[in-house]
Amino acid sequence: MSELLVLLGWIGVFAPLALAAIGSVLGCATAGQAAIGAMMESDGGYGRFVGVSALPSSQSIYGIVAMLTLARPVTPANAAALFAIGTLTGLALLLSAMRQGEACASAIVAVREKPEVLGLALAPAAIIEGFAVFVFVFALYLAGTL
Repeated sequence: MSELLVLLGWIGVFAPLALAAIGSVLGCATAGQAAIGAMMESDGGYGRFVGVSALPSSQSIYGIVAMLTLARPVTPANAAALFAIGTLTGLALLLSAMRQGEACASAIVAVREKPEVLGLALAPAAIIEGFAVFVFVFALYLAGTL
């Protein structure tokens, strides 16, 4: 039983990075596809499209820092907490990155038609980023209590 707990603890240590990276890949791919489509229909402004499509990558950075914060010797005493904090943080970052990619894709489509709305079109993506930051901060806080 203690071996299973330790295994789950190690999964929890790595989960924030692994799950956040999966979400970032999916989010950037979604936004990137919209950026490529917008480039095909636009005569310029390609840098904006590429920049916006990269926004979901920030969740991977949060995942790296959360993983490094959780990294410690895993024992049966701390394994459950590591698993819970790491896995739930990773899932939240994964979903955040995926949904942010969708918001960025919508922003790219809007900016392609009306370039002056870039800032306003990015507001939903920024709000989603805020939730990722909340999860990240609370994960760091909880990791500090272990």
